[in-house]
Amino acid sequence: MSTIDLFFQGEGLEDINCLEIDPDLTFGELKALVHQKHGIPLDVLVFVEDKRESVSEDAVVKDYVTEMGIKLHFHRCREVEVLVTFNARTVEGLFPPATTVASVRYWAAVSEFGMSEDEAGEHVLQIAGTHDRPSPDKHVGALGDGKRPVAFDLVADERVQGSCRCRE
Repeated sequence: MSTIDLFFQGEGLEDINCLEIDPDLTFGELKALVHQKHGIPLDVLVFVEDKRESVSEDAVVKDYVTEMGIKLHFHRCREVEVLVTFNARTVEGLFPPATTVASVRYWAAVSEFGMSEDEAGEHVLQIAGTHDRPSPDKHVGALGDGKRPVAFDLVADERVQGSCRCRE
């Protein structure tokens, strides 16, 4: 393995970013590299996507690479407060910043609101008070400032079905 593609998000970073890196880097060295290239603060913690705990700065990146590659999140908070509202009921959860929107949607729809997996698949998370629907692979830590909860509405995924007959 000569180099690997690292995909990452983070506090203050709008988009998913990619770097080609040496897999023998430690997470401390990686954090310094991302600070240099993207300006993330040096006091951030490093999280592997959908893992609860941050990674030690002495750990080596290659030890965390899977067949799906590696996706990280850089954030100063260990947890992000998330609120999800559905049918006038709001639930609250604390998630590591590298938790995906898809994981939060599943938690809210199935675990909290009692939907079947099929029903949950027909709903999406929308930023409360907006029409913005973050992509399922977006990390919740990238959606807020860490000081206020990230608030979502669980809404039906609108699908257009059938054919359209245009009038001439």
